Amino acid sequence: MRRYSGEIGLFLIAIIWGSGFVGSKLAIDGRMTPMQILTIRYLIGTLILGIVFFKKIKENITKESMIAGVILGIFSFLGFTTQTIGLVYTTASKNAFITAVNVVIVPFIGFVLYKRKLDKIGVASSLLALIGIAVLSLESDFSINFGDFLTFICAFGFAFHIFFTGEFSAKYNSYVLTVIQFATAFVMSFIVQFAIGEGSIVATSKGYLGVLYLGIFSTAIGFLLQTKCQSKVDQTKAAIILSTESVFGTILSILILGEVLTFRMVIGCMIIFASIIISETKLSFLKKNKGTSLEVVEVTKSEIE
Repeated sequence: MRRYSGEIGLFLIAIIWGSGFVGSKLAIDGRMTPMQILTIRYLIGTLILGIVFFKKIKENITKESMIAGVILGIFSFLGFTTQTIGLVYTTASKNAFITAVNVVIVPFIGFVLYKRKLDKIGVASSLLALIGIAVLSLESDFSINFGDFLTFICAFGFAFHIFFTGEFSAKYNSYVLTVIQFATAFVMSFIVQFAIGEGSIVATSKGYLGVLYLGIFSTAIGFLLQTKCQSKVDQTKAAIILSTESVFGTILSILILGEVLTFRMVIGCMIIFASIIISETKLSFLKKNKGTSLEVVEVTKSEIE
């Protein structure tokens, strides 16, 4: 069991993050604005982990780890800002599946930043993901819902976050990375919140319940587990497991929020999920069909990270 602790932890994260779509929707329905939700959830995450792991953070913090944490915080803020605002204009289930496209984007980040090779399977899966988004989101006049568009943008923010978490988690202390990124995102959301005149919070109990859940579980517990577990699991396998977040998000949105999936939405979700699986299982596919030599395995791995 200990051997698979990283994989088990990532599945737990996927469930927690999947339920986070419901928490965000509850907070919005409870009269919380997107920026207020972000500010509070990041504040809760920073305080909880900062206090509980203060000694470990103090012992392991370095200039390099702080810079890494700031980078993660910036992409986390960008991802959650566009995702949460997108939830105002779309359903939690659509928000969950479009967000999941981030795992298809990850290989392209490696290509752009580190010149890591792209393969035909990766490109094909990305095109398939775009088709799925079109089926899921395009209106009859071929326009796209504003919330779905913002969610698509958020997928890029999370793709960069997943990519750099994989790069940094093996180099720096997980507690330092997590708390610094939360503090960075909190400062950014706090500044934006007051800059747009949303300093006064008038929310219902449902709004506070939703944001508390996001702060404690989706933020503090979820991101700490992600940072620790991704240091034990390769980026490809981690991306596959985390992509099930969209499935849990859709199921919980139906069960708790009473959302109804149309036939077109089901087809779109299936296409998107298929693109993710195709994209993230190509390592196993190539291993099986091209042999098991170290050279082939290493080149293939570098192509998909």
